[in-house]
This record gives sequence, structure tokens and C-alpha cells, in this order.
Amino acid sequence: MTTTLILGGVKSGKSLLAEQLADDSRLAVTYIATASADDSEMKQRIASHQLRRPDHWQTIEAPINLASILKQHCQPERCVLVDCLTLWLTNLLMADDKTLLTNEIDALIDVLPDLPGELIMVSNETNMGIMPLGELTRQYCDQAGVLHQRVAAMADRVILTVAGLPHFLKGQIDD
Repeated sequence: MTTTLILGGVKSGKSLLAEQLADDSRLAVTYIATASADDSEMKQRIASHQLRRPDHWQTIEAPINLASILKQHCQPERCVLVDCLTLWLTNLLMADDKTLLTNEIDALIDVLPDLPGELIMVSNETNMGIMPLGELTRQYCDQAGVLHQRVAAMADRVILTVAGLPHFLKGQIDD
């Protein structure tokens, strides 16, 4: 299995890169969407992503239970693309069950080493600026930073996307 983590800011090109890598894999692709369409702007973003995806890609919505979905869908001859970890993290932070956050993140980290096939995970890098004011926003940034460190440590490739350009932090594209 090859695991790739693609980080970047909003509209940095990270999803486009992930979609291109999935397409280049020449494997059957399962797209795992973690977003919740809670407002009209998010609905537009989701629609934009949906329009870019080929019709033959399978789409699974997983706003919470990502590890169990990955166990079900990762297969030796399949590429699974998760977009995105930070939206998933937001869903966990907003849930009424405060143990859900820790349990789901630990479940993801536990399952990653044993997943077959190609796995590409997209996530927003939000921690390159100043410390935010609100408690929930600080918690989000802290949790995202720790999540990224844990996933990056296990990933074969880590790519930071800036202005549509991939910067390899770990690993490289195999020819």
C-alpha cells in the first residue's frame, strides 16, 4: 500500500492534485467525502468537487466514521481518496459526544498501517499563521496539527501544495 497525505491552504490545488494522482493510479477509485453541506456556500463547494469527479468513481460519504469506512473500501487493486481530513475533524469537534474525537482519530491511526491498496488523504494546513482567538478555533488548530503529524509519520508521501504547485516533504512520485 502507498499512503499519501496532501496538505495545503484553501484553494491551493490540493484536491486537484489528489484527484490527478488517483486518476494516474489507473486503479478503480473510491472517493470518500467527509464534508457536511450545512450552508449554501458549502453546498456550492461540494457541487464543484462533484462536477470534477469522473462518473465511474464510487463516492462514499463519511462525515464521522472514517476508519471503519476505510476498512470496508480499501482493497489491493483500488485507490481510495479521502477529501478531507480537516472537514472530518470539524465534524468530530462539533459532535455532542466529546469522546468521539479521540476515539475516531485513534481508530484512523490504528487502521492506517494495515490498509491495502493506494490511499490518498487531503487536508487543510491551517496552522501557518497567528494563534486564533476563540477556544474552539484553537482546539481545531491544535487537533489538526497533531492529526497531521500522526498521519504524516505513517504516510509514504507527504506533499504540501502551494499555488497549485506540489512540494514534496516526504517521498516522491513513482514513475
